[in-house]
Order: sequence, then structure tokens, then C-alpha cells
Amino acid sequence: MRVRKKLRVAAYAVCVRDEQILLARWTDRYGRPEWTLPGGGMEHGEDPYDTVLREVEEETGYHIEVTALLGADSVRRVSPHRFGRTVEHHGVRIVYEGRVTGGELRPEVGGSTDLAAWHPLEKVADLDRVSLVDVGLRLWRERPVTGRLE
Repeated sequence: MRVRKKLRVAAYAVCVRDEQILLARWTDRYGRPEWTLPGGGMEHGEDPYDTVLREVEEETGYHIEVTALLGADSVRRVSPHRFGRTVEHHGVRIVYEGRVTGGELRPEVGGSTDLAAWHPLEKVADLDRVSLVDVGLRLWRERPVTGRLE
């Protein structure tokens, strides 16, 4: 059986102000809406720093400045694909800290997310969210020297 290997490198921002975090809502492959950090996949030849600026603006309407590189996270999953082939997905997620400098909160138009909103930090655990939200918050709180969570 052939296994197709697929690598995706993406950049995300943890934007916290007034004890609230900025999140974007997307719909997973099963049709469930879940909250995630604003950000997304790098385009060929794009620097991850530029990716996070572009993606946050696309998904939330905000312009940000990057204030820190928090770290990187790597995830792997294997899933069945068409015609009996298996796909091994490897996602490398670069996580930055960002500060909103301008723009207006709005939903993304014609993209992968449909809503952006600020959420109180103490309520994040109650949200339907992807694991990246927890990873980003841990990186933001712990700021590991290596940029890697243990």
C-alpha cells in the first residue's frame, strides 16, 4: 500500500489583550465549527513572519505586529484517502505573539473561517476548539527557551 506524505507549514498568532484572546472559527472535516488561533498555511516562497501578518488580517480584519516568536509545534496524523491510498499529514505550526495595531474586527470573506471574536481567557476551556489553541496558550504562558513544549 502506498502512503502519500503531505507536509504543511503554517504560522499562527496568539493575540491577548484585556484578558481576552482573539480566535477565528472554522469548520472541521466533519462539519463541526471549532475555534482556532488566527493564522494558516504558508504560500510557496513566503516567510512565516509574513504569513502570520497576512493570515491574521485575512481571518480577523486586524493588522498586527509580531512581538515574539513563541515556538513551534509539530503534529502528525494518518488518514485514509481516495482509491485506498493512505495520507500521512505532517503539520509544522509556528506560533507568534501578536499585538493588534489597527484594522477592524470582521469575519473572513470566502476563506476557511467564518467568524472572528475575542474570548475571555478564563472561558477558553469551555469552547469547542482545536488543540492548537491550548498549545498556543501554553507557549504564551510558559515561554519555553527552546520554543518547544514538553
